[in-house]
Amino acid sequence: MINRKKILIADHDAINLDFFDLMLSKLGFIVEKAQDGHEALGKITNGYEQGYPDLIIINTVLPKVSGWEILKAVKADSKTAIIPVLLLSEIDDVKEIVEAFELGADDYILKPFNFSVVLARIRAALRNTVLFSQLSTREKRLALAERLNVNLKHTFINFQKAIDELMSELTYLQAKETDVDSGFLMEKALRVQSIFSKAEKIIEHTETEWENLKEQEIGLTILEKPIRGTVNC
Repeated sequence: MINRKKILIADHDAINLDFFDLMLSKLGFIVEKAQDGHEALGKITNGYEQGYPDLIIINTVLPKVSGWEILKAVKADSKTAIIPVLLLSEIDDVKEIVEAFELGADDYILKPFNFSVVLARIRAALRNTVLFSQLSTREKRLALAERLNVNLKHTFINFQKAIDELMSELTYLQAKETDVDSGFLMEKALRVQSIFSKAEKIIEHTETEWENLKEQEIGLTILEKPIRGTVNC
């Protein structure tokens, strides 16, 4: 079954809403519309039960609740922060555009717009969301694998301890010259100890490679933070 992407459009212009609805529906998207900010927030909040939108397009100027406030609310909530938000605006102002991206907007689209360009930006934003989701899944799997590795190492340590105790007991029996074939048992114990020794080296090597990879990777915590730098003019 094809997973149709849901797009929420919030604009005070009914003609603009109908245009997006018509064009995006023809392309297979599920379209939800809102003519004011309060209605848009309600549809986003209801996503907990009905499914959150995969992408939000909002006009910066909306009745009741502005597009700016909706953007802040979406990005401040951990349940919706990953949803890409595209701002629509008639204001071509550098400061406003910069502020939009600083607040977490994924794109800033000026009116009047070319629908083909907007569609390309929608698809790009959705692709980024998929990549971000895949990265999140990868980090969870890595964390699980790391915990398994730690548990495995702990298990080997306990086995090694048991083998050491067994060898100590066999050495004692050999010293007492008992009837037990301690030499044969000692040989078997040494073989087991050798196997565990090799396994321990493999674990140590894996841990070293693991740490090297972790130093090189870019995680979600870094990607979620705004990129800040100092520019000397």
